[in-house]
Amino acid sequence: MQVDQPQRGFSFQKDGPLDMRMTPDEADSAAELLQRLSTAELTTILRRYGEEPAARKIAAAIDRERRQRPICTTGELASLVERVAPPTRGRRIHPATRTFQALRIAVNRELEELEVVLRYLDRLVRPNGRVVILSYHSLEDRIVKRWVTTSERDGLFMSLTDGVERPTAEEIERNPRSRSARLRAVARRSSEST
Repeated sequence: MQVDQPQRGFSFQKDGPLDMRMTPDEADSAAELLQRLSTAELTTILRRYGEEPAARKIAAAIDRERRQRPICTTGELASLVERVAPPTRGRRIHPATRTFQALRIAVNRELEELEVVLRYLDRLVRPNGRVVILSYHSLEDRIVKRWVTTSERDGLFMSLTDGVERPTAEEIERNPRSRSARLRAVARRSSEST
């Protein structure tokens, strides 16, 4: 939903303010984060949350640019990344995709929020209750997979999916955004079964 609203700044498909906040009145926007963080911190964020191979080059380019003027729009950032790390043959995603992912995750503390939710599910879900988790990139899915494995080992939940479920070609054709979705489902064990 946010991706379709250029004023929210989640996507480089249409130019808009570089915001990326899920809750617009909380925390720093992506533009503010780019201004505040050191080059080393930016490199770390791009590597950790975007798994970006050109993290150091992109962070250095951001630093050079922001010394001249702030980076305020999605178009400015996407253009900068594309100049520094142009598309390579065979690469299916836009060069700025990983940078945008990394900034969005950092701005919203997405991985930390996911871990908090998972930590409390055993208290929130009744016996025999179901939990379905959709993740959209490998960083989220690793956290969910680790939680499912631990929860099964501890006897709290049992997996309802055989590993991870992915969308079919037909689903992707109907909804191209589903291409990166990964689904895992679990059921809370009843007290008799633990």
